[in-house]
Amino acid sequence: MGRTKIVGPAGRFGARYGSTLRKKVAAIEIKMRSKENRCPFCKTPGRLKRIAFGIWKCRKCGAVFTGGAYVPVTIMGKTFSKEEEQALIAKIKARAASVYSAKK
Repeated sequence: MGRTKIVGPAGRFGARYGSTLRKKVAAIEIKMRSKENRCPFCKTPGRLKRIAFGIWKCRKCGAVFTGGAYVPVTIMGKTFSKEEEQALIAKIKARAASVYSAKK
């Protein structure tokens, strides 16, 4: 695979496909293979591999999970999971409080 200093991973395309598309592909591939991407289970940085469109696998712990097409965890996914977690904690606390008060 060809690679040059200026165009990065899109160097393999040579002069084909136009400069704008090559720049977009390079930006996507750099994000996709970034060392900042972490496994949501073991939190290991940079050990993820995309095995299909939106399906990711951690090479260390072997966890397979869904994410974005080009990044393992999307911005909306981060926001949604935080809201989900807060709602779940609130539900558990409410249930515990009702069970505790029923026993009295």
